[in-house]
Amino acid sequence: MFSFSLIILLLLFASIIHVVFQFWTTDADFTLRSKKLKREEIEDNVVWITGASRGIGEVLARQLASLGAKLILSARNQAELERVKSQLTGNHAPDDVKILPLDLASGEASLREAVEKAESFFPDSGVHYMIHNAAYERPKSAALDVTEESLKATFEVNVFGTISLTRLLAPYMIKRGRGHFVVMSSAAGKVPAPGQAVYSASKFSLNGYFHSLRSELFHKGIKVTVVCPGPIETSKDSEAGSSGQPTLSEGEQVYVIDAILKVALFLQNPSNGCDLIISCEFLVPKWLQKRVSSERCAELTIIAASNGLKEAWISYQPVLGVMYLVQYMPSIGFWLMDKVGQKRIEVAAQKGNTYSLDLLLGKSKKA
Repeated sequence: MFSFSLIILLLLFASIIHVVFQFWTTDADFTLRSKKLKREEIEDNVVWITGASRGIGEVLARQLASLGAKLILSARNQAELERVKSQLTGNHAPDDVKILPLDLASGEASLREAVEKAESFFPDSGVHYMIHNAAYERPKSAALDVTEESLKATFEVNVFGTISLTRLLAPYMIKRGRGHFVVMSSAAGKVPAPGQAVYSASKFSLNGYFHSLRSELFHKGIKVTVVCPGPIETSKDSEAGSSGQPTLSEGEQVYVIDAILKVALFLQNPSNGCDLIISCEFLVPKWLQKRVSSERCAELTIIAASNGLKEAWISYQPVLGVMYLVQYMPSIGFWLMDKVGQKRIEVAAQKGNTYSLDLLLGKSKKA
């Protein structure tokens, strides 16, 4: 009897260690990581991407084209859009890849004209996926230091233009009884972002609007997927590799397991807390402070959309963990943000890594 109970306890402990290890090393929320790409939901459908001339938008265009989607590419720079189009390959590229220059801050009349033109490109099917990827370059300033110009410019693109484009396109989707808005929000739309208050506010606004829109239009066949990426590596030489899939060396795996065991010991005897914090600085592998590659972010975004997920989080630790804290244990999450807020502003002012674990470990040095 004793042996059987011991085996059960060991299996339970092993299961807990496995779950914690997976959480520690993941690059997305558990629901998203459990899903697989549904290519049939993408192939032959029309996808309109804003902000498609660079970064995640460009990578989305490349991956969607390879999956057989028909594309409408929008951004302000037509020459860059033509460059992106010339590099696309797939069943419908380049013939069914359309260029539609667009400035989200250009006003309702201009946006209405863009919607009408987008719908005319593929009159038999119309736009099925609208990927709202365009965004104003995030202003890095404290909440009280933001300028009026920066405040208006951020909301004009991130909120007002995006919502206006949605209002104008949605009636076409409703008439067809199908359509899907994919919103590239941010972890800053889920978690307070000291040092980027206005950008964070614009993303919180997007989240509120599009989750409300989904509830209002769900019974009319309209879907909404809100994607919340954390820090993203947009460099072509991303350290994460071409696929962006997380990998750990054997040494790093040992460090992670050792850290998990120390957490278990801490829970058993909280008096060891100081030793735990000191040790974790050395036990946390630098891999955990990497940014998700733009390729991996695009891949996960497409998986989320093809599965009709309502919301998806994309990030490594520690940002992903903080998102879970704020979502499910807000008092603890907000307490943590209060602790690191001033330090984050100081690091941002030095142009350091504002996502560094040093902030959580009580250090304010430039990362």
